[in-house]
Amino acid sequence: MDHDKGLIADVDLRSRENNLAHRTREIDRERLIVRRGQPFSITLQCSDFLPPKHHLALVLHLGKRDEVVIKLLKERGTGDMWWFNQQGVQDEILLTLHSPSDAVIGHYHLTVLIMSLDGRVLEKRENMTFHLLFNPWCKDDAVYLPDESLLQEYVMNEDGVIYLGTWDYIRTIPWNFGQFEDYVMDICFEILDNSKDALKNLEMDTERRSDPVYVTRMITAMVNSNGDRGVLTGRWNDPYPDGVAPYRWTGSVPILEQWSRAGARPVKYGQCWVFAGVACTVLRCLGIPTRLITNFSSAHDVDGNLSVDFLLNERLEPLHSTYKSDSSWNFHCWVESWMRRDDLLKGNDGWQVLDPTPQELSEGEFCCGPCPVVAIKEGNLGVKYDAPFVFAEVNADIIHWVVHQDGQRQKIRVDQSTVGRNISTKSVYSNHREDVTLHYKYPEGSKMEREVYQRAGRRGTEAVNDRLEPGKLQLTIKHTKPVFGTDFDVIVEVKNEGGMDTHAQLTILAAAVTYNSLHRGECQKKSISVMVPAHKVHKEVLRLRYDEYVRCVSEHHLIRVKAFLEAPGNNEPIMTVANVPLSMPELLVQVPGKAVVHRPLTAYMSFTNPLPVPLKGGVFTIEGAGLLSATEIHMNGDIAPGQRVSVKLSFSPVRTGVRKLLVDFDSDRLNDMKGVATVIVRKR
Repeated sequence: MDHDKGLIADVDLRSRENNLAHRTREIDRERLIVRRGQPFSITLQCSDFLPPKHHLALVLHLGKRDEVVIKLLKERGTGDMWWFNQQGVQDEILLTLHSPSDAVIGHYHLTVLIMSLDGRVLEKRENMTFHLLFNPWCKDDAVYLPDESLLQEYVMNEDGVIYLGTWDYIRTIPWNFGQFEDYVMDICFEILDNSKDALKNLEMDTERRSDPVYVTRMITAMVNSNGDRGVLTGRWNDPYPDGVAPYRWTGSVPILEQWSRAGARPVKYGQCWVFAGVACTVLRCLGIPTRLITNFSSAHDVDGNLSVDFLLNERLEPLHSTYKSDSSWNFHCWVESWMRRDDLLKGNDGWQVLDPTPQELSEGEFCCGPCPVVAIKEGNLGVKYDAPFVFAEVNADIIHWVVHQDGQRQKIRVDQSTVGRNISTKSVYSNHREDVTLHYKYPEGSKMEREVYQRAGRRGTEAVNDRLEPGKLQLTIKHTKPVFGTDFDVIVEVKNEGGMDTHAQLTILAAAVTYNSLHRGECQKKSISVMVPAHKVHKEVLRLRYDEYVRCVSEHHLIRVKAFLEAPGNNEPIMTVANVPLSMPELLVQVPGKAVVHRPLTAYMSFTNPLPVPLKGGVFTIEGAGLLSATEIHMNGDIAPGQRVSVKLSFSPVRTGVRKLLVDFDSDRLNDMKGVATVIVRKR
């Protein structure tokens, strides 16, 4: 037996070659990271290895405490099993390992055994580890996506664009997904290990990690911290004294790192685009093709009746605007992941909605999806998971009611075409917006759209009778695109299409709201009697001054104007609503010179204070995947009105390729200013 000691001199996991072939080199070059359903090779240096006297056996252990043990077959067996083959003799053996296309993703430990003819273990080499990920390049993997340009965007691209604002004034912010930054992959597995299912029964949970439906559902539950050890805590109104304001984040990596460092304690604070950005990072890192979606005029239907009811008092102020009433958000972000749905009837494969923002419970957990986008379009609401909730987000009616002092409700506005507009994602080919609304619904007013409503159990015939008859008077609101810090006008036009002069009572209310429609207070109100001549238009101007609206405006810089018109006689009262987004000044980011990996480079950032007041406590935050981790520059002293500010920062890029440098500026009175520069990093 003694002469058999030290039969295996060395094992080479060939990480560089394997990782390159498996498209994981961006994650790590030293550790072995491979994708399922695709073979990888390791080499053994052996002394005195003499077949048939000796033969090899391979065993895999999986899970935190090696819960799952897998013995590899020597040659390809029947069914989907791990197997290996060997080439070479005597001193060097090349072992090629084949994983099934539905293998469990995770952290594996490999043991190589040299066995004698009578089955004794002569030598054992362990402590060789590798990670296995989903493989969207493998045609038998449930996440297979057969288009290379889509894979480059939805798996490999670390830079994103998020669409925010309102459906008629869409703005963008850059986002650093950073799914291949150092330790992000380890944190993704740590998130799965901290889920309720994993903490309850790790072996059962580990075995289910072969299924992207299970894994994506776990991730949507774990990105928010409601009811578990999740990553982010949501908060929808300022102040944020004990955490980071949601609008200050420019990427997912600092959030994931902070959660991991704190021992799975939630990070404060997120709102929908932050939850979606973090989910997109985790899913892309694990190998599931994922994209971030923004739905404008997104309905949150609490009671499931497919209408969002807004109750106003006689002063047009919202009644009981608690979080648990119906609401319509200016925008709402979620993600879509691409997968086959073997758990559903045919026809439900492809993009699946996953929403990590905690809104409603789904089977007892704050998660949502995966829900097939095609099921939403066809109105098939019996499909799991959470189809009725997602359907309402893009299809609900909005009804405004005035509740009079005697408790009587009066319907003053029915809107059947506002919800679910300009559903947007970043284009595969550039930073342009791709509109995916027609993936979610048939064209507004089409025959197919009505059929879908009836299939979805929607008030089919009565919906038509619900519409308010158009009267002789019409009401519209017009505004420019004002810049935050300036005074501006809102013009309300009353048009009389009747043949008689009409007297009416006009109320105009300008209020500050958050993006998810929380009422933040009245900025200005005007109530007057108007006389509108027959076939003429009366214009009423409401002047909004910075020093008045700044007192109530939220961090989303949004003012909602409502106009309400009551005319005696047969006309129903009418109301119209407009959102006025206040745009932010430009933040200029420049990175001159040639960028070379591991060589210093300087970025210059500048902007001009547009406000008539000084800015205090200014701070720039700069980050970029492959460039530098999040870094802050604090401003000394105040920034005077009209003053131009410039700062610079030197850093050394760590990875080659096309990179994005993301900059955010915040201060006491001006927040969420974003800037971006593209940096092409070359080899030395």
